[in-house]
Amino acid sequence: MLIVCLVMVLAFEATNGFHDASNAVATVIYTQSLNPVPAVIWSGLMNFIGVLVGGISVAYALVEILPPDVLTPPDGSPAVPMLVSIFAAALFWNILTWAFAIPNSSSHCIIGALIGVAAADALLKARGVTQGVDWKQIVTVLKGLAVSPVLGLLLAGGMYGILRLVVRHGHLFETPKKGEPPVWWLRGLLILTCTTVSFSHGTNDGQKSIGLIMLTIIGLLPAAYALNPQATGQMTELSQNAAAALPLIQQYGDDVKAQAMKSATLLQNAGAQLDGEARKLKTHEKTADTPQTVAVRAQLRGAVYDVLSELKHVGELADVSAADKAKAADLLKKMAPPVQYAPLWVRVLSALCLGVGTMIGYKRVVRTLGERLGKQHMTPGQGVSAELVGSLLIGTAGFTGLPVSTTHIITSGIAGTMVAGGEGVQGAMLWRIALTWAVTLPVTILLSAGLFYFLANPNF
Repeated sequence: MLIVCLVMVLAFEATNGFHDASNAVATVIYTQSLNPVPAVIWSGLMNFIGVLVGGISVAYALVEILPPDVLTPPDGSPAVPMLVSIFAAALFWNILTWAFAIPNSSSHCIIGALIGVAAADALLKARGVTQGVDWKQIVTVLKGLAVSPVLGLLLAGGMYGILRLVVRHGHLFETPKKGEPPVWWLRGLLILTCTTVSFSHGTNDGQKSIGLIMLTIIGLLPAAYALNPQATGQMTELSQNAAAALPLIQQYGDDVKAQAMKSATLLQNAGAQLDGEARKLKTHEKTADTPQTVAVRAQLRGAVYDVLSELKHVGELADVSAADKAKAADLLKKMAPPVQYAPLWVRVLSALCLGVGTMIGYKRVVRTLGERLGKQHMTPGQGVSAELVGSLLIGTAGFTGLPVSTTHIITSGIAGTMVAGGEGVQGAMLWRIALTWAVTLPVTILLSAGLFYFLANPNF
């Protein structure tokens, strides 16, 4: 089942290429500035660099929507049902919308699936949905997804309007002719904007499946990946940090603080054990492959996530003093590295799947953005405006750890340029896109919640 989960998460990343990454190459392919194969290869390279530079803050911003007990190495329950539910729901909706050539947000798909699993997990444990689901984290994520398309529409439209006032006539506003690439300087400009969007996409969307790939990899090879071998220094400090976290959890913990205190105590008393695990990971000792070591690392990982969850809760409460909030934030930062990481090969794998997916499925989305969104075909100037604004918004969000949708930003940006240029938009297509955006979250939430409730509840 874990192997099936790995295949599913890689397939989802490929469908992310169908949708999100296709936006990055839409303008450069539609205007014939680059042929599809070099365009996708170049975009994939920029995505990869973006993933490396952007870090993994977005990846774990999404993963932390899930409850702590499903973030430990899978042993068949409940993490495998969780992974299957997330990937099945997100894959289904991504492929369905792609089949109808509707630009859809892979971010919305995966976030909806994560919310559904978190809600179903709360119901299975008879916890209130308000307590069992990290709504503050979800609201933070959804704010970025809601505001970014509006900014894309307004900023891209405004930029294109200024461009028309300044330049007035020329190649920027001519509809591409079949078989004729733009003049050299315009071609270079379009390749540059494709580069910036692809890089920005890597810093944000390229991260979104990395955290889920890691959960699956940890389940397959827990001895090697349950704890970060590059964070041995922070691992040896877990005992002291857990001891410092205990009073905060005792005073401000929620309905699962008893489990978190038990985990903090375990970490506090495991100083020598943590030192030993850090030494084994650093020196790659063969004893790291024994069943006992696997169990120990799984237990330590689970304990860290229990404590991290409560520290986040402390930081979100209104009646906590500024000093205690600062202490919780500091401990959160110090204790996260041993469990929140992604090896280089996982990032490469993610970027590769994005590129393959883009190569297979780019045509439908490219044609929709170029021909079916506005009443007239997209001009190079409109593509440049949408992509420059898009790369700025996406890149900024990526470095701040806020997930946004490349699809929503680029699509709304192109629509904004169509309005600013006086061409107008095709109402029927815009309605289909808006309707898809509106129902993506409810559909994926219900699908993943239903699947998880069924798979994780043997008495159902």
